[in-house]
Amino acid sequence: MAKEKNIFIVSTFILIISGFFTKILGFIIRIVYTRIIGSYGISLYTIATPTYSLLLTIAPMAIPISISKLVAENKGRSIRILITAATIILTINFLLILIIFFTHDFIATTLLKEPKAGIILMMMALTLPFVSISSVLKGYFAGKQNLVPHATSNVIEQIIRLIIISLILPILMKKSVLHAVIGLVLLTIVSEICSIIVFFFFLPKKISFKNTKLTPTLEITHNILDISLPTVSGRIIGNIGYFFEPIILTHILLLKGYTNDFILTEYGTYNAYSLSLLTMPSFFIAAISTSLLPEISKFHQNGNYYLIKKRIKQALLFAFLIGFSSSAIIFLFRHQLLFTLYGTTAGSDYIRILAPFFVLFYLEGVLTSSLQALGKAKKTMQISLFGVLIKLLTLSLFSFFKIGLYGLVISEIINILFVVSQSGKVLKKEIPV
Repeated sequence: MAKEKNIFIVSTFILIISGFFTKILGFIIRIVYTRIIGSYGISLYTIATPTYSLLLTIAPMAIPISISKLVAENKGRSIRILITAATIILTINFLLILIIFFTHDFIATTLLKEPKAGIILMMMALTLPFVSISSVLKGYFAGKQNLVPHATSNVIEQIIRLIIISLILPILMKKSVLHAVIGLVLLTIVSEICSIIVFFFFLPKKISFKNTKLTPTLEITHNILDISLPTVSGRIIGNIGYFFEPIILTHILLLKGYTNDFILTEYGTYNAYSLSLLTMPSFFIAAISTSLLPEISKFHQNGNYYLIKKRIKQALLFAFLIGFSSSAIIFLFRHQLLFTLYGTTAGSDYIRILAPFFVLFYLEGVLTSSLQALGKAKKTMQISLFGVLIKLLTLSLFSFFKIGLYGLVISEIINILFVVSQSGKVLKKEIPV
């Protein structure tokens, strides 16, 4: 038991430390590129982000979670699981790139009302295979409960990204803002390649790729998809909501008399400054959730519900303390933090309303990981579906009240309350007393 506890604590500690450095580097990167490309560049990037987020959800198909769970439960040879997963993911990614190739102009012009977003979306699609393969490797090492490769790759990836952005973006800005935004997107490919190379150094050295036992199989494919499909369905539902968010917002606010420039600027402010600052400590929760999933999977496989309950309670306590303290600090010092990080106080009023409710937001990752580890991914999918429907309906309703972006703020709060309360309710039912 002591050994199991040590693995969980050490894994979480490694991810928290690496997550801290990664987040610091990420904020430095955000500050650098925000100041280089300016508010218009940020608005262009942000308007395409919901679509990109949807693509980033579909591309890996939640397969990294499947790998982590299967490898942790020792269901099949781990390298074979890894190869099968990579084959599935690359096939999906190729199809996604084709779809975006034929639809990017329609999405940009007709749905987003910003023609320049078309080329940005196409470039975003090209990054998908690299991001997906990196995610698959993270899932493999998470299942092995070896988080050193994950931590190392994250830090190196961010350092490379910072160096390239600092050197390349100013050159691209001399051409145009659009060139700079496209460059910002494509730099992801370089940083993800660096991350993948780091992972390869940590893979087992004695692997015979000529061995037929390493080829993908239907059984492993079936095991992977059994876990990933319900999980990714929930995520896709959430990201479809995110995809429709700016579309609904833009159409209704235009109808109510707001200008396109106002909508573009305020939506960019809300996402790039307000939400970015509020989710700053989320690397803590990501670390806890990543360590928790294989741990709970093993305990569930062995029927050890005592340790399952103990570990979930510990994780929820950590998440609550982190959420409460970080939300309080961000609420009290929002002006200073925004100005220090982004050189502006825009988005401060959105933070003032959202911050108290983000205490609960930090519980969401732990609750979802726990349910997935217990084999209840379908439940999380259902909760996500209803949460998204409620969010879009309330967004549509409150946007008609002509309160600007505050309709989006209110719908965000309602979504957090619903998802966290329902996830907690389901988890309580699933764990025997």
